Amino acid sequence: MQSIAQSWLVLDLTKSAFKLGLTSALGMLPVLFLSLPAGAIADRVDKRKLLIATQTGMMVLAFVLAALAALHVVQPWHIYILAALLGVCNAFDMPGRQSFVIEMVGRDDLLNAVALNSTAFNTARILGPAIAGLLLGTIGAAGCFFLNGVSFLAVIAGLALMNVKPPARSFSPNSILEDMLAGLRYIGRNREILTIISIVGVFSVFGMPYAVLMPVFAKTVLHAGPGGYSILMSCTGIGAVIGAAALATFSDIRRRGRLVLASSIIFVVAIVLFATSRSLVWSSVLLVVVGFSMVNQAAMANTMLQILAPDDLRGRVMAVFGTMFLGLAPFGSLQAGLVAEKLGAPSALIIGSAAMAITIASVLIFRPELREL
Repeated sequence: MQSIAQSWLVLDLTKSAFKLGLTSALGMLPVLFLSLPAGAIADRVDKRKLLIATQTGMMVLAFVLAALAALHVVQPWHIYILAALLGVCNAFDMPGRQSFVIEMVGRDDLLNAVALNSTAFNTARILGPAIAGLLLGTIGAAGCFFLNGVSFLAVIAGLALMNVKPPARSFSPNSILEDMLAGLRYIGRNREILTIISIVGVFSVFGMPYAVLMPVFAKTVLHAGPGGYSILMSCTGIGAVIGAAALATFSDIRRRGRLVLASSIIFVVAIVLFATSRSLVWSSVLLVVVGFSMVNQAAMANTMLQILAPDDLRGRVMAVFGTMFLGLAPFGSLQAGLVAEKLGAPSALIIGSAAMAITIASVLIFRPELREL
């Protein structure tokens, strides 16, 4: 809900697709620079306590933005700074949260747990935009930011009530930098992990910006307004929930690499069709497919990486995954915003789809072993 309100607020204040992309980029840049040291730290500390700290930071930032908006003093630079600080919290939250899942449920139930997590996350993506679309016209962006801040109280309470014994950790005489380099060397030597992470990185730069440009599509391409914007974002969430539920149901999937590649192909085709659509109904249907394929690719890649990574390196492997998934997103947001400014939002998505298609073809030709995992 905060994401919807923040994007609409930035577009309302600046009237610029580029500044919309800039806001997203500023929120993701800390993930690019801080995820690797954060992953090394996550391998050393109690992940539950780390998550309580990051979630508390996110709550405070939401309340600050709510206050600025409620007092009608909010400026674009306020949003830029708060987005960057939220990115810092996310940089430490992601590797801790991703690698905490297997500590809670064990290896055998990992895919079910990742799918359940995706279901919860994407259910929020359905309800959040729908509620935000209604509340933006009544209590405004400030109310959306405030409600988001309140919601963190439940998250923090849930973490505090957990009774998860952290795994035994041997003392590391290495510095954080040495641990980071050790994690990178391991990933560089492991062809399977390197290939999966590379796919995630390319899709982060050239595929995920479709969400950043969604206000532009709603406002200038489909002429649908705030209500149409919330419908579009909700449809992505609906598809994602369906995809996550399918993964949880068929958790004994073999050859998961094939599902990663198949989901990637479906995602590219759906994005191209969405870029050429001028119908709100058809665009909404396509975004259901986008959400379905996106969550299948991301959840399966996440599960494969956690299973392939050894216990003492899992935090660092997932930190690199987070860097590719979110840390590279600023470059995607910036390139998509610039292309959309010059050539239009549909062209930005089509150009990105071409880059993703080339990547998939390269993996199919040069990394056939991924299909057997």
